[in-house]
Amino acid sequence: MDVSVRFFQMGGEWNAVHVPEKPNGFGVLIIGDTNHFVDEFNSLWIQHIGRNRIINEIVEAGYTVFYSNLFGAHWGSTRSVNQARQLYHYIQKQEILNEKIHILAEGMGALTALQLADMMPGNIRSIALINPCINLQVQMNHEKDRKFFYKKLKKELANAYNISIDQIDDYRDFPALKNFQSDKPVKIWQTTTNNTFDPNLHCKAYEEYRRKMGVPIIVTYHLIEKRYAYASSICQFFRKYEQYL
Repeated sequence: MDVSVRFFQMGGEWNAVHVPEKPNGFGVLIIGDTNHFVDEFNSLWIQHIGRNRIINEIVEAGYTVFYSNLFGAHWGSTRSVNQARQLYHYIQKQEILNEKIHILAEGMGALTALQLADMMPGNIRSIALINPCINLQVQMNHEKDRKFFYKKLKKELANAYNISIDQIDDYRDFPALKNFQSDKPVKIWQTTTNNTFDPNLHCKAYEEYRRKMGVPIIVTYHLIEKRYAYASSICQFFRKYEQYL
């Protein structure tokens, strides 16, 4: 199937929109992990074989898919949330879409996705998460023993939050589990091994948090070799929340 992909700049960042041949009227905002990128000709979701498989299946199902470079390794920063919100409004003006969109977020993209759900409750339909990072402060504490990775993380956080590296350890405004109040439908696709983000610290903690809120979520576990084989499952989850326009 021929898929139309457009690249454009907004707010100094490159963005992409994939328009299906037969649109179903629903949009999907993708928010990527630390290695996510978009430039004027390409993106990780086009370049990477596994992710390309996911995005192609979603587009073939009729969804208009869009995403932004979001300043690279943004770690859920305020500017990443604002950029994602601006992209939403831009796409709504450019495409004929239902005002309520789905979100697909991977890794640290969950930090931005869940903030966006709190900020725009009337515009979010459902949230699909892949191996999410949900509690940034906990992740930082977890990385402290791995000096090389912690140093890299601190550098990325300083850049994302526009603070000095010396301020990182005392900074208290990083997104945390308790900040996320949205009751939107969430499903997590979690691989069982080789995780950057420990499922016990993120996936299971969020599952328990939502259970206590009285709005439980769905979690499915997969072997790592199956991690790009669940696009049809993601589409099935999205369709479940499309009965009401």
